[in-house]
Amino acid sequence: MSFLTSQYGLAPQANLTLVETEDGAVNGYAAPGMLFLAPGSITAKTNTRILSNQLSRQWWGMLVSPVNRNHLWLDNGVARYSELAYMAHVGGPGASDSDLRATYVEALTVKEPPVLQSARLDDYSPEYWALTAARGAAILNMLRNVVGEANFQKGLKTFLDTYSWKPVSSEDFRKVMEKVSGQELRYFFIQWLESSGSPEFKLDYTVFRTQKGFRVVGKITQDLDTFRMPVDLRIETEGNPEDKKIEVTGTSSEFSVDTFGKPKKLTLDPSHVLLRFDQSTQIAVAIRRGEQFVEINDYSNALREYEKALDVNKSSSLAHYRIGELFFKQNNYQQAANEFRSAINGDLEPRWTEVWSHINLGKIFDVTGQRDRAVNEYKQALRTHDNTGGAQGEAGKYSAKAYEQKSSET
Repeated sequence: MSFLTSQYGLAPQANLTLVETEDGAVNGYAAPGMLFLAPGSITAKTNTRILSNQLSRQWWGMLVSPVNRNHLWLDNGVARYSELAYMAHVGGPGASDSDLRATYVEALTVKEPPVLQSARLDDYSPEYWALTAARGAAILNMLRNVVGEANFQKGLKTFLDTYSWKPVSSEDFRKVMEKVSGQELRYFFIQWLESSGSPEFKLDYTVFRTQKGFRVVGKITQDLDTFRMPVDLRIETEGNPEDKKIEVTGTSSEFSVDTFGKPKKLTLDPSHVLLRFDQSTQIAVAIRRGEQFVEINDYSNALREYEKALDVNKSSSLAHYRIGELFFKQNNYQQAANEFRSAINGDLEPRWTEVWSHINLGKIFDVTGQRDRAVNEYKQALRTHDNTGGAQGEAGKYSAKAYEQKSSET
């Protein structure tokens, strides 16, 4: 609460009542001066992501509220952004990088509609959260990079002060950010709120020697004709790296930058601030889209999405693992075993796919009456020393006593 107050100013209510709900209720819910949390969120280690998300809604949702459902990103996006900001505050720089990337991946799972047409989506559907929460948080993170940290924080507080207890729109938010930063931002809001699609950059360049050092002449291409954004360019040299900003406009933008040291490598958007595609992101987006289909028990569409990831990278351990899970849920043990083997022999990204593939192979062998082979898989899981998701405890448990499939899993 202290952190959020430093970000957004004094809370609109002097007191906050915390109510514990019951099992089966939503993880968290906010009302004026009240916070409802399910028992699963209040454990020995409190779920601070849910807590910071719901607490932020005392300002974003209570103090200011969207004029209609098309502007819900101003609530849900800031709430998700607050989670990431608090994690970075507690853990230091880089603490929220993996979660920020996951947020960007989720945001890219929805190609249509644009953010300002979010009312077209079903309430609380995976697409609804991807567009209003994940994409909303990504937009805020990109805006912070454009206007600068100080202007961004000042803009948030100014917006809340200006529109307290009033319905707000994205246009209101844009005007405040323009006034605070002294920048024209219509292009930014058109690109990320009124348009759909995200760029995939290609970079070509040549290095020339000059009297004072070196010059890099290059071209950035992408496929969105109306695109306009400042893009960070990092130039690795024989000395210290040099960072530049390149204005990318339309499908092709040329640039020329001078450096003192000899350029060795150029990287566009090195911190991955922009909501954009590259090969690894395409794989992650396809897998996340598949996971969204699994959440609603649509296994056929989930399989299609996972296969899209394999089209990009046939050795994606995560894609093979997710397909293995699908087949296992459907009691197709042979196909599931094949996929878990492929996961173990793949790129092992992320690393936990190895330990959990061994555990699931063990379960398959237990279910099919091959106890010796099952124990061998559990032992191999233990040898990885990877305890992601309590893997070591799971492997140890089934090493001692055979796994039995519950009737609900059939």
